[in-house]
Amino acid sequence: MVSKTDDIPASVPSCNPVDLAREGETANDKDTTSKTASKDPCACGHRGDTAVMNGDAGHDQAEEADSKQDSNADADPAEDANEQEVIVIQDTGFTVKIQAPGTEPFDLQVSPVLALTWSKVQFNTFFLKYTTHLKVLKPYTVREARIHIRHIRDLLKSLDPSDAYNGVDCNSLSFLSVFTDGDLGDTGKRKKKGNELEQIDCTPPEHILPGSKERPLVPLQPQNKDWKPMQCLKVLTMSGWNPPPGNRKMHGDLMYLYIVTVEDRHVSITASTRGFYLNQSTTYVFNPKPANPSFLSHSLVELLSQIGAAFKKNFTALQKKRVQRNPFERIATPFQVYSWTAPQIDHAMDCVRAEDAYTSRLGYEEHIPGQTRDWNEELQTTRELSRKNLPERLLRERAIFKVHSDFAGAATRGAMAVIDGNVMAINPGEETRMQMFIWNNIFFSLGFDVRDHYRELGGDAAAHAAPTNDLNGVRAYSAVDVEGLYTLGTVVVDYRGYRVTAQSIIPGILEREQEQSVIYGSIDFGKTVVSHPKYLELLEKTSRPLKVQHHAVLNEKDTAVELCSSVECKGIIGNDSRHYILDLLRTFPPDLNYLPVEGEELAPESQKLVFPRQHRHRLACLRQELIEAFVEHRYLLFMKMAALQLMQQKANKDKTAALHDTSTADAESESKPQALEASEKVPDGTPTSPTSSESTLSPDDAEATTVSENSAPENQEAPADLKSAVPTANTNGTHEPSAAERQNGGCDSPLEGKEADENIPGLAQAKELAESLAAEDGSGIDPKSREVVLNACKAVGSISNTSFDIRFNPDIFSPGVRFPDDSTEDIQKQKQLLKDAAAFLVSFQAPSFVKDCLDHSSLPMDGATMTEALHQRGINMRYLGTVLEFVDNMPAKAQLEHIYRIGISELITRCAKHIFKTYLQGVELSALSAAVSHFLNCLLSSFPDAVAHLPADELVSRRKSRKRRNRVPGGGDNTAWASLTPSELWKNINSEAQSYYHFNLQCESVDQAVEKYGLQKITLLREISIKTGIQILIKEYNFDSRHKPAFTEEDILNIFPVVKHVNPKASDAFHFFQSGQAKVQQGFLKEGCELINEALNLFNNVYGAMHVEICACLRLLARLNYIMGDHPEALSNQQKAVLMSERVLGIEHPNTVQEYMHLALYCFANGQLSTALKLLYRARYLMLVVCAEDHPEMALLDSNIGLVLHGVMEYDLSLRFLENALAINSKYHGPRSLKVALSHHLVARVYESKAEFRSALQHEKEGYTRYKNQVGEAHEKTKESSEYLKYLTQQAVALQRTMNEIYKNGSNASIMPLKFTAPSMASVLEQLNIINGLAWHVILFDKNP
Repeated sequence: MVSKTDDIPASVPSCNPVDLAREGETANDKDTTSKTASKDPCACGHRGDTAVMNGDAGHDQAEEADSKQDSNADADPAEDANEQEVIVIQDTGFTVKIQAPGTEPFDLQVSPVLALTWSKVQFNTFFLKYTTHLKVLKPYTVREARIHIRHIRDLLKSLDPSDAYNGVDCNSLSFLSVFTDGDLGDTGKRKKKGNELEQIDCTPPEHILPGSKERPLVPLQPQNKDWKPMQCLKVLTMSGWNPPPGNRKMHGDLMYLYIVTVEDRHVSITASTRGFYLNQSTTYVFNPKPANPSFLSHSLVELLSQIGAAFKKNFTALQKKRVQRNPFERIATPFQVYSWTAPQIDHAMDCVRAEDAYTSRLGYEEHIPGQTRDWNEELQTTRELSRKNLPERLLRERAIFKVHSDFAGAATRGAMAVIDGNVMAINPGEETRMQMFIWNNIFFSLGFDVRDHYRELGGDAAAHAAPTNDLNGVRAYSAVDVEGLYTLGTVVVDYRGYRVTAQSIIPGILEREQEQSVIYGSIDFGKTVVSHPKYLELLEKTSRPLKVQHHAVLNEKDTAVELCSSVECKGIIGNDSRHYILDLLRTFPPDLNYLPVEGEELAPESQKLVFPRQHRHRLACLRQELIEAFVEHRYLLFMKMAALQLMQQKANKDKTAALHDTSTADAESESKPQALEASEKVPDGTPTSPTSSESTLSPDDAEATTVSENSAPENQEAPADLKSAVPTANTNGTHEPSAAERQNGGCDSPLEGKEADENIPGLAQAKELAESLAAEDGSGIDPKSREVVLNACKAVGSISNTSFDIRFNPDIFSPGVRFPDDSTEDIQKQKQLLKDAAAFLVSFQAPSFVKDCLDHSSLPMDGATMTEALHQRGINMRYLGTVLEFVDNMPAKAQLEHIYRIGISELITRCAKHIFKTYLQGVELSALSAAVSHFLNCLLSSFPDAVAHLPADELVSRRKSRKRRNRVPGGGDNTAWASLTPSELWKNINSEAQSYYHFNLQCESVDQAVEKYGLQKITLLREISIKTGIQILIKEYNFDSRHKPAFTEEDILNIFPVVKHVNPKASDAFHFFQSGQAKVQQGFLKEGCELINEALNLFNNVYGAMHVEICACLRLLARLNYIMGDHPEALSNQQKAVLMSERVLGIEHPNTVQEYMHLALYCFANGQLSTALKLLYRARYLMLVVCAEDHPEMALLDSNIGLVLHGVMEYDLSLRFLENALAINSKYHGPRSLKVALSHHLVARVYESKAEFRSALQHEKEGYTRYKNQVGEAHEKTKESSEYLKYLTQQAVALQRTMNEIYKNGSNASIMPLKFTAPSMASVLEQLNIINGLAWHVILFDKNP
């Protein structure tokens, strides 16, 4: 047996040999992720796991080894750990003689049933990986020969980044190794000793320095020296003589290869059942006989090594470099990440790529050669897997995640093929926009209003919005995960201006009409409605977590039909007897702020902000996060009102402390509306982002119980939750938090409204009463208490009179839907609830977001992070204009300048994206790059001429040829895009901003926008490229030239899809992660660390080695390791976190910037000063590109850079960064902030080191004043500052005396030596800990290890 031990956090399921063989077919398979064996073929062209078992492999030459053959001393221990392998020999069998180069031969006893593959034998100074076969080798088949060739191609390309640039096979970019010179480690050769400080080059590039206006693009992708091409072969391709004729098949010929070696030798190779050999064929003459001399090799690598010395030498060097790369740079990501910039890559000949492209990949799908996958069956079968215990749940979640990941990849490829015209429509006779497609068992439809289906809802605009609403519905129902209820696999792809919805196919749906299939819901928006008892039973289970009300609607016969979803939700029983629901676009209730309804008035809060507003479609829905927040808000209100009234009753009954002179009934009736009004109007009154309301409610099965059994526990629990100031993240068993809430692997937002407790007098007594009430059984509850709960329920809009239970009817205000007469009162309540929810969004959630930005608890850096922050609070992006108005009207607008700037940038690029979508639809494929470059010029270039970027002769010939084509009947004008001008585009952007976001932009050109709002053109370019999928050539663009355009058509390299899909979650791992966080917050670091480690193992079990949540786990682990003093381990974990963030989020994503900062701190703590500086400079450059210099986070980054430079005695440079940090802190935190005081202190320390004591004194005095005013004279910080002031004063006096002595006595002066001490590394590290928020934790842990 050969077993491998691996320190990559990945769990590899036990696979049979056939599965492993299949895994080799595509680089896209993520199922096995352990080290190089999972993704990287071995040096001989075989997967390490499959070599002998499957007969695909076979070779016995040690010279193809890819292991490191250099000295053991230079090896990184972490890497050695990765490479460890254990050989267990069970019984003696026969002897194998082994001879390595330069050593004596020796014998090895081997079991007769053991086939050793890829074992490693260590000799004195080097490792040797050998593959030896102790059984008779199985003959090749065509399939195995293809796999063998594919492996060799993968090896030859293993250092080539072109797949990452081209966005294929889940490859993506990482540049960390460029800045760390390889792997980081505590015994790495880059660790600096104290006496090597002077060797560190600390000078940053000019464009990184504070105040620099230069924003180059080229440094975004630094040159990686490992990527320089190491040519082993000039050409490796299939021969034109394929396939072998019948007579040669009977001689064992499988296929023919054509190869050109580096020495320019042209050879033809036969792949036969016995192996590979040279034949005598040439380009024009077929002669399959073996060449003379004849070599027969079981491995193609062995054969190529014999016919070309350059191949042998370069291939060995290539493999040595390959194994030195970090595994996280090589493992495939679960979903494809695209790069918006790329260098010009030489297009090399590649037979495998060509084969993939022109066999449509249909016969070569993952896992099942020669068949297409039944996606629906796979998606539903994985959901049906057992989930009774942890191992079963892990297996189930892993299977679900793997299938979803594969499905998203296949759906994306299919959607691109559909838009590129490579898939035949199933209704080819229809107009193009009405066509539908099936490819690879996936159904594709375009985002247009087919057959006026959405005519009353907004036409094409509604058809474009419906798929994303539907996807949100699928996400919600998938998260609830009710057994027996099935949703379709759904992926929404935006590509080349078209929106494509990809869905798995319900068995049998294509064989019958829709009318026959649908047994629940409506196919015509409510005109005809049907229901089904099984669907009602299943959907009832989802109604509580999704807050959907069970309700009745009238069908065409005026008969009431029971529903537990919107009428558009259709139920279909497939031929597989499964109950499917689809068309979930109205899962969540409508947003009345964007749905004007005649005769309905919104709440005053909405009217004050000029709502309702006309939207371009009538499908505007509230987000699930908003529903959760609103219900929680109402729950807290319910608790307060019930507590107040109970307290008043108790007080009146005992006649000891009457609160009012009026009767109890008056008190109750008055307090109810007052509490409701106060709580809804005062934004700071109650928590805004509380934990899931379900966690404080009674269990689902107690829904219809009495007051005593249901509401009493609520009264008991909620006050404790109100008191809690520790961030918590509870979810009930049936509902997982949304993707936005868990994007960073963290928990939900903390409770933010502690001050609510103090707003209502006597709440403490009410809580006591509530507790005593809860202790009694139901029979002892007096009717008045019951009435209190009833009043509170009515006031907050609960659908139950005995317990708090808020749900929404999603069909309210749906056109064409009618309700029975007996539900009129209920419908009015539901309408009011919807109005309240809409008002809650604009009067509570939007101001709460602005407040969070003001106190820096929310710090978006770019459009994506701002979108995520808004979505987390349930605010749709159509409210962006409203949010910007809130920011603009704030008294502290200057402290929100960064938010305003990011918001304006997001608004402009979103408007441009909307225009670009329709612009691209009118462009034919041959003019795509010209059209995209023209659009970018109109958007970003100062050059006023719209079309001059195309060469004149090309423009003429293009126009002529188009005119000729347009004479064909039915031909349309495809040149409309060329007439777009910058002024016209900006006019359209202004009108789009007004009509969609209701924001007055007032910018006639890009230069005006840049000047008015302080934007950067490079940031706008990044945002628009990411949003639309454009990939541009990485070079310096002169946006400001008025003589030539910034972009030419050669600068547009590619256009990628923008993909939205479901993100299945690892629920058990997430709960471990939350528990770990809670432990850490309580101060139990070791227990927290153990739980986080367990979470990491479970995440790896479900997601494989690469995922954004694993990245968050590693980041937190690194932080805990650092706090607990294990700096090398912190460095190791953070390095993985950086690599993962680059790979799964993008090389310049704001999270990646943060990860770089943390890694720099841990590098500094490990003594790697030069690396720490490089990482900080990289982080600063990325932040400049993403959000410019004027951002609060830049102050932290500059403080880090300034401190490290201070530590290496680069005082002038240090001052530049620290003074910039001081200026930014003063601007965004206000002059009285303690952050500003700390900044002054840091600047004073550098001035002291420069012996400029006057400046040092001036800054320290500023800091002292702030400490004294904010925390008082007795505080430790104030005392420290006071002591430092005394010290500086003494030094200044001593210096002045010395200067006076020199002036007085000249060169004869007797000078006392002054103390100029360089800062110690320990003091610099201490300051770094303070500014990064780690100092207190480190001190605490040191005191209580």
